[in-house]
Amino acid sequence: MALFQPADHDDLAAFLRDLAPEIPVFPMGVGSNLIVRDGGLDAVVIRLGRGFNGISFDGTRVICGPAALDAHVARKAADAGLDLTFLRTIPGAIGGAVRMNAGCYGSYIADVFVEAKAITRDGEAVTLTAEDLKFAYRSSELPDGMVIVEVALEATAGDPEDLHQRMTDQLAKRDATQPTKDRTAGSTFRNPAGFSSTGKDDDTHELKAWKVIEDAGLRGHTLGGAQMSEKHPNFLINTGGATAAELEDLGELVRKRVLKHSGIELQWEVLRVGKR
Repeated sequence: MALFQPADHDDLAAFLRDLAPEIPVFPMGVGSNLIVRDGGLDAVVIRLGRGFNGISFDGTRVICGPAALDAHVARKAADAGLDLTFLRTIPGAIGGAVRMNAGCYGSYIADVFVEAKAITRDGEAVTLTAEDLKFAYRSSELPDGMVIVEVALEATAGDPEDLHQRMTDQLAKRDATQPTKDRTAGSTFRNPAGFSSTGKDDDTHELKAWKVIEDAGLRGHTLGGAQMSEKHPNFLINTGGATAAELEDLGELVRKRVLKHSGIELQWEVLRVGKR
């Protein structure tokens, strides 16, 4: 595995043009929602940082670099009286949020997505629409090796004070129900229902991943240094020194037991990459 940290769009495009076509690339933000297997990754990891984390505004449109943190985008938008509050509690950066169609409280990136600029594996600049990406629950069809370099989102107007208060309430609710102090890659499995929690009082918990895991008796279940959280059983946590294999093996054990118990086949939300 090699690491490349481009300075800007032109630097990235030149690097991709010059890279041998048989060498795979793996764009990476802050590493949330990701397990890199113990055998490493046979690819050039493109780490986007400074030069790719800007946030600007054009009316109600929010222009973000892919390395801009979801929470930072939500806060800056609220300062400008724009509602992207659903992003506040999502760990990670905007590039990954587009790749996974991240969402919570009944809202998703697909709902606010306008377009994205990207660099192809051949170093060419392209513009992607929602139709190109074919957003679905927790997924998109971003071509392998393509690197997003800018994202445009369309927000609705709101009162800054109200928006910040809403985010404060969301954070308090998240901290009360999720293991935010533990080492975790976020929600482990997609909800079998095919949608995220709405956060509303009338939200149903039927066919939620945490519920079917709990019903199978796996809240707090451990394997080596890996554990399904006692606080929220759809969070796979590293209690200290867990290998990637232990984390993935515990996830697969959960999938098998849930399938046996309820007939539901859980689908991974966390990406697993590299060699075991």
